[in-house]
Formats: sequence, C-alpha cells, structure tokens
Amino acid sequence: MDYKPVGVGKTVRNARRGLPEAGYWKKFQSPVLVKEYGMVTSLEFSPIKPHDLLVTAAMRLQVYNGRTSQLKKAITRFHGQARSGSYRSDGKLIVAGDDTNIVQVFDGASRSVLRTFKGHQDPVHVTRFLPNNVHVMSGSDDKTVQIWDIPSQKAVNVFSEHTDYVRSGCVFAGNANVVATGSYDHTVRIWDVRANRCVTTIATDEPVEDVKVLPGGSVAAAAAGPNVHMFDLLMGGRVLTTLGNHEKTVTSLCMDSAGGRLIAGSLDHHVKIYNVQSFKMMYSMAYPAPVLSVALSADDTRLAVGMASGVFSLRRRAVSAKEQALAAPQRARLGTHAHFTRGAAYKGGDDDLRIEQRRKRSLADYDQFLRKFEHSRALDAVLANNRTGLTVVSLLQELVHRDGLAGALAGRDELGLDTIVRFVVKFIDHPRYTSVLIKVAETLLDIYGDLLHQSGRIAELLVRLRAKVRTELRLQQDLTMVLGSMDMLMAACKVSHAAAVPATDAAATEKPSIQA
Repeated sequence: MDYKPVGVGKTVRNARRGLPEAGYWKKFQSPVLVKEYGMVTSLEFSPIKPHDLLVTAAMRLQVYNGRTSQLKKAITRFHGQARSGSYRSDGKLIVAGDDTNIVQVFDGASRSVLRTFKGHQDPVHVTRFLPNNVHVMSGSDDKTVQIWDIPSQKAVNVFSEHTDYVRSGCVFAGNANVVATGSYDHTVRIWDVRANRCVTTIATDEPVEDVKVLPGGSVAAAAAGPNVHMFDLLMGGRVLTTLGNHEKTVTSLCMDSAGGRLIAGSLDHHVKIYNVQSFKMMYSMAYPAPVLSVALSADDTRLAVGMASGVFSLRRRAVSAKEQALAAPQRARLGTHAHFTRGAAYKGGDDDLRIEQRRKRSLADYDQFLRKFEHSRALDAVLANNRTGLTVVSLLQELVHRDGLAGALAGRDELGLDTIVRFVVKFIDHPRYTSVLIKVAETLLDIYGDLLHQSGRIAELLVRLRAKVRTELRLQQDLTMVLGSMDMLMAACKVSHAAAVPATDAAATEKPSIQA
C-alpha cells in the first residue's frame, strides 16, 4: 500500500466575485423545468467536464448532458425506489441505493452493474464514494452506517450507534478515514474508519435531513428542522451559529466550488444562499413546489433544484466575455520557456482515448521520515523549516493517531526541547490547536517533569506557558459570568413581559364598562 502524506488542514477560501452578491446569483436565469417520473430526491453534478447532471427520481437514475441539458442516458436497474445517486471523483463510476436494501455500483459509460452490496436490512438512503475511490459509504433505515470495499465486495466497517433512520451523510474531502452522518435520532456523528468507532457526537433539536463538511474539515453544517446549524468540529462539535431564515424543514445542502457559500433548499419553496464566513444570508430564490434537493456544478455555472412535484429546475449562469478572458490562460510570448512548454498540460477531449500514467509524488522531508517511522526526526524537520502552525499541528495530530507522540518527544536535550516548548507557548491559546497542544504539553511534563529544574531556559518557558494558560482560564471564567448575567436578564425580561400581557388584557376588558 502506498504511503499517504500527512493531510494538512485547509481553511475556507474567500470567494471573490467581480459582481455584487445579488447580481451574481441573479445571473442564474432562464430556468429549464423537466418533469421526472417521481419526486426528485437527489441531484449531483459530475466532477468532470462537461459536468453532466445525475438525477435520482422514482426507480431510475437519469443523466443529463452538461452542455445541451438533454437526456443522455438512464439507469433503470432498480426494483424499488432509487436513492442518493452519486459520482466517484473521476466521474467514471456511479453508486446508488434503493428501497430493496441493496447498494449498487454502475459503470458511468455502459450503465452496467459492477458491484452489488447486500447487508442492510432496510431501505438505503445514503451512498457516497470515499476519497480513496475504493470504498463506498452507505446509510440505511436499519440505523447502521456501513463502509464497503469495492474490490472484495464486503463490508469493512459497520457502525450501529444511531438509534433512528440514517438519512444523510458526507465524506471529508481528501480524507478517506473519516465520514459524517446525520440521523432522525437528532444527532450528527463523526466516524473514524481506522478506529472503527464514533469519535464525535453532536446533538440537534430536530431530525437531521442533511449534513455537509466544509473545506478543511473543521466546520460542519447540519440541516435540522427549519434551521441550519454550523458546528466547529475541532472544538468537539461546539455550535458556531444557527441559520434560521427558513419557515419549514431544510431538506438539502450544497457548497459552491470555492467553499465560501452554502446553498440550502427547504420545503418552504425557497433556496437560500449563505456566506459561511459571516453566516449571513446573501440571496434567496423562490420555486413553485417544496424543494427536496439542490446541486451546483463544479464550475459554478449551473444550479439544479429538485422538487416534490416531480420536476427539477436547471438554471444556467451566463458567463460574460470579461470573465471568460480572465479565466482563459494568457498566451505565451514567442521565445519564452512558457512558449516552448505550451500544451504540456492539455488533458484531451471527452472522446479521446487516454493512457493513464501515474507520476511519482514527491514527499516533504517530514513525510519521508514518517514513512520510515522516524517520528522524532519528522518532528524536528517540521519545526526546523519555519512551516506554518497548521502544518506542525497536523503532524502532531498524526503522531497522536500513530501513538508515536511520546517516542517523538523523548530523548531530547535542552536545545531540542526549546523549539517544541516555544511552539506550544506560542499557540496554546489558539482555538483550533488547543486540544492537540494540551496533549503535547501533558506528554512533555510526564517525560521531563523531574528534570525541568536543571534548565533555566526551559523553566522560564514553562512559567510563560503557565501564565498564558491562567490568562485564558480567567477569560473563560469572565465569559461564563457574562453568559450567566445575560441569561438572568433574558429570564427577567420574559417574566416582566408575561406579567404585562395579563394586565393589558384586563385594562382592555374594563375600558368599555367605564365609558358606559
């Protein structure tokens, strides 16, 4: 098995558009309405150009051409209601579940059934390919989540902690070891495929209809009732905010290509777009029927909305000549290096025969040491080259997963400890790094606690660390007191309001008798 490099977390990119927000979304015009054979329960665009649209409705999957929007092919190998049609990242395979309790993998070109997974006891409502392209996730009304191995056609993981129907799920981009699911038991659960267990459970007030993990894997959005809840996964599922702009149940969520906008469809006939940085609603679209599914193409030019009436709407955004010019590559000047290497990145046409070639991926120095299980040298390498705090913390997290943190920190002299302790002191109060760095600090104290008095430099750094932790604790206590005071004020306002309403009603009742 090939070595997998350390996955460094990513932050959400700020989607910079040349047009104002409302003007940008208003350009999705000329909706095409297509009648299907039943309610459109799922929509997904192919990740590969020309981004064909996969529609799940009734007992079939239908593929619409990304350029002409005409029906291209239909997959009808179902004996029950089809569910959750989804593409693999290369666009070559399609997976779907159905009400006969099976999961099927199809060839996207020939429509033939390549694999059939049998193991669920009730209808399968969730199917997704994992980023490694060899595993499939499925969620069912039998309250289980299963991970299937495509080559062996067997379940490699079975998670059964949910206590009600599992109706939504998603994968973490670039990480095949973690998946998220939402259930009607009012919870969102994060599963670690390697450890074969649930690592995070997040409670909601309503059944969870859909869940999406934002780019970077640190924030999750869950549709529960008429609200969309945003959770910080690095803080154990702490609620960041609740988006309550819908009147009825939110049924579907999707992201734009930049990861800066969240699109939510609801039974109140509306699709609303939110900014995931400011958590504000930026635009709203009305539709003639309750919305069951939404999807946005990878190039952000087509918006598809499926409705309970059995109709789906396809809007296309007109791309201006200015945008096309900005997106088009600049022509290289004659005689330059770029001129002689032009065409090297050409990927070929859709109908071309392609010969796949794997290029050996170069590894960072710390990844090379990790591959050899030299954990201490890997930690030295990532600290020595002025890498970002996120990269260092990602490596430390990987060492925790490998149970190699203590070995990487042990056997160090004063100089080796100095660099690590300085990093901990600098970032211990960073919200995204705190949980990992607390483990590092505890491990350091366990190993070197009896020897720290021998180094004045390390002792001074530990004094600074203690002061920083105490400051953070005082801040948390002050915030807790402020929250308590606000709760008391809100409770007092409710009591006074409740007392004022009967008095007003009594005055209104007595007024006619006085006039009489």
